Amino acid sequence: MISRDEVRHVAELARLELTDEELERIGGQLGAILQSIEKIGELDLSGVPPTANPLNLTNVLRPDEPQEELSVEQALANAPEVEGNLFVVPRID
Repeated sequence: MISRDEVRHVAELARLELTDEELERIGGQLGAILQSIEKIGELDLSGVPPTANPLNLTNVLRPDEPQEELSVEQALANAPEVEGNLFVVPRID
């Protein structure tokens, strides 16, 4: 179980200002998470190979291959405002 002071300390590190009610609720939630982690630590995982992700992920991006560059007209085709061959962007003060 995690103490109220530990929850307050973690909240301060995260720059969170918690009410007494939130400290109590989050303390209970963190305690449940820590208990779950302890249960996982009790398992015999000696035959399980290390993995970074339980899902079989595949890359959905296309290969990075050189292609024809856009013409100035194509690059500026959807710009809301153009001046010469440049995008016009609003000034930020």
